[in-house]
Amino acid sequence: MSVPRIRRSALTAACLALATAGALALPTAGAAAATADGPLLSYVVNTRANHGQTQKAEREIRAAGGTVVASYERIGVVIARSTDPGFAARLRASKTVDSVGASRTAGIEAADVEGVVQEAAVPATAPADGSEPLWANQWDMRQIGVDRAHRQTLGSRSVVVGVLDSGIDATHEDLAANVDPELSASCLSGSPDTSWQSWQPTTSSHGTHVAGTIAAAKNGKGVEGIAPGVRLAAVKVVDDGGFIYPEYAICGFVWAAEHHFQVTNNSYYVDPWMFNCAADPDQAAVSEAVRRAVDYSRRNGVLNVAAAGNENIDLAHKTVDVSSPDDTVPATRPIGADCLDLPAELPGVVAVSAIGVKGDKSYYSSYGLHKVTVAAPGGDSRYQVPDTPDAKGGVLSTLPGGTYGYMSGTSMASPHVAGVAALLASTHPWAGPEQLRALLVDQADPHACPTGGVLDPGGTGLYRATCEGSGHDNGFYGAGVVSAAKAADRWRL
Repeated sequence: MSVPRIRRSALTAACLALATAGALALPTAGAAAATADGPLLSYVVNTRANHGQTQKAEREIRAAGGTVVASYERIGVVIARSTDPGFAARLRASKTVDSVGASRTAGIEAADVEGVVQEAAVPATAPADGSEPLWANQWDMRQIGVDRAHRQTLGSRSVVVGVLDSGIDATHEDLAANVDPELSASCLSGSPDTSWQSWQPTTSSHGTHVAGTIAAAKNGKGVEGIAPGVRLAAVKVVDDGGFIYPEYAICGFVWAAEHHFQVTNNSYYVDPWMFNCAADPDQAAVSEAVRRAVDYSRRNGVLNVAAAGNENIDLAHKTVDVSSPDDTVPATRPIGADCLDLPAELPGVVAVSAIGVKGDKSYYSSYGLHKVTVAAPGGDSRYQVPDTPDAKGGVLSTLPGGTYGYMSGTSMASPHVAGVAALLASTHPWAGPEQLRALLVDQADPHACPTGGVLDPGGTGLYRATCEGSGHDNGFYGAGVVSAAKAADRWRL
């Protein structure tokens, strides 16, 4: 089947079933002030992180024919727009500016997306044992011991998990009680918009699905999340074309930092480059700006969890990228160790690979020794879940409109880890991001590499992958598969 454009790595490419439709033009306020020599592009402009230098950078942006969209002086990053093809080159000559780079290759305009999703029928009544109506279909929750975890805790209301994604349907009966509107915002202009409608889902069900895995309520309706006692914040960073441009992600991480989230989930890579390379001035500036935002969030107490990607790429031995830039015309290019998958490869970020029903690496999941931190259920369409013929190996969760459906991908694995991290933050309220990351690693159940270290499902050679490392630290599973049961028991760690 064709893959919807919303997330070529984690947010779709093996979100192998995703509901999206429609179109929306991004805001173009201030565009008239720029010259009309080329398409309207967005730029990240990096300077020193103080008020004076940021103001100087803003003045130079305007003098160069650009428009300031947002200014984050705490990290020294300004988001700008211009239609002048020489805009970046002029700013790079400034002593005020450390680096500047275009955050996209296509002009700012509307984009259409398409997709499908498998929906699950909800039983009329809950099972007699008191479990949620669709619990029997949640193989992923049982795989990491969520049923055992909930005998100990459902998570604390003082813990906030930011879902940096396509928005959350806050009217869904399984999510309404847990989504905090006061902490939710849209970042699609590069600057936060806190109006209710701005952060509701439009063309994508992805964020709502992710949110249900983390914290769907234990209320006798539908499904059950890993940490149903915590709060969720919807931070919309996915536009209606399915893109997560750098300015969206930067805004999201700063918002999380300044609103005291404990955890964020990031089931995406930053567009338009699957890997941002240090040798390219645009990509280097983007990497620096996103790194600053991630570091700022971490300094302010946020643990960031991210999907490793769905391309079956060995992140420890990169060689070629054939899918970038994904907003115009992709071209084949060589890549190496200095080319980073953002945000998964940034320092302090928990990178998550996916496993299927049988507990082994999903055929699509990217991997890499010392790149993957831990693994979690993401689904695998090669396997059928016993006694649930409609599952097709996918992860069941919430969808907009009060419905439920299956998706697969490292996009689905990452929120499992975010949910476990939320339980850890609940049972270890003293823990900062470094301590939470260490706890995640310590509580993971080790998973050895396949015999011979090679995975080749079906013998086709299409998904051949080599697993390096030991049972306690390897390229397929990192430290191992996360355990909600251990995370819920404060005395086991």
